[in-house]
Amino acid sequence: MKMIIGRKPVLEALNSDSNLSRVYVLYGQKGNIIDAIIVAAKKRGIKISQLPLEKFKQITSDKNTQGVIAIRSEQKFYNLNEIISEAKNRKYPFILILDSIQDPHNVGAILRTAECCGIKSILITLHNSAPINETVVKTSAGAIEHLKICQVHNLANAIDELKKEGFWIIGSHLGNSKNYLEIDYKIPLAFIVGNEEKGIRKLTADKCDFLVHLPMYGKVQSLNVSVATGIFLYEIIRQQSSETAN
Repeated sequence: MKMIIGRKPVLEALNSDSNLSRVYVLYGQKGNIIDAIIVAAKKRGIKISQLPLEKFKQITSDKNTQGVIAIRSEQKFYNLNEIISEAKNRKYPFILILDSIQDPHNVGAILRTAECCGIKSILITLHNSAPINETVVKTSAGAIEHLKICQVHNLANAIDELKKEGFWIIGSHLGNSKNYLEIDYKIPLAFIVGNEEKGIRKLTADKCDFLVHLPMYGKVQSLNVSVATGIFLYEIIRQQSSETAN
């Protein structure tokens, strides 16, 4: 059983193509979002039940449900060809790659930022990476429902396939790399961000066409990976949205 918790994530799931089977609402919950959830569930023919507190707690002990839980089947994953096809719907095809990011809060935050940037194609390494669980869904604030996610066993092989499809590979990397503002991102692009402590792996870095970094001006020499990813993505989107960008 897979759960989506939180009012906004559940509403986003109801308004997307998620395969939901049931929605539970804690008895006595009120408000505009609760009303919207009830309307959306009825519109899609999804059973919605209001439960007293003790029965609601039997479903999950998570304290951050905001009184709403949705039940759905396993997270749907897409194959590499499907996310490439989705990426090519953009003027400048774009795929975001997460290499061995282990904190589900970071994964969820990155997915939320990606969706806000209009990015739909996400590639995630299968091993040494956070699972797509309730925490990821909650932290993404429902963004995950609008993304196509591909999990791969071998990132090196996936990168080779992307290159065959015309993608340039750019990775975030602290050593021997360019300032991120020195790159022209108006190209078919796969952008890689890496593990919270180690960054992208050496083999991954070796396969990149360019490596970039964010300049650090304080005494701390790194940013949280989700924060760094947001900075990278908004610069990429800024350039790709501007016909005058160099």
